[in-house]
Amino acid sequence: MTKDDIYATIIRILQETFEIEISRITPQARLYEDLDIDSIDAVDLIVRLRPMVGKRLQPDAFKSVRTVQDVVDAMHNLMHDAPAV
Repeated sequence: MTKDDIYATIIRILQETFEIEISRITPQARLYEDLDIDSIDAVDLIVRLRPMVGKRLQPDAFKSVRTVQDVVDAMHNLMHDAPAV
């Protein structure tokens, strides 16, 4: 899966799960400040991303995630067995 594919999937999840308007979702959008994703929502997002990787996701892999692009990069790294940022 490419980063573009991952980004498209994340957009879909954010729209369907959290009812966020597509115009608000950009790579630079901050999850907490711009998209109103709280810590419980963040856990739900991780649960919904798990099927993309096919294995359990460790919360540590998302410790430094702040933006939509950070989520894309973390998922890409996990899918390619590289350490997450």
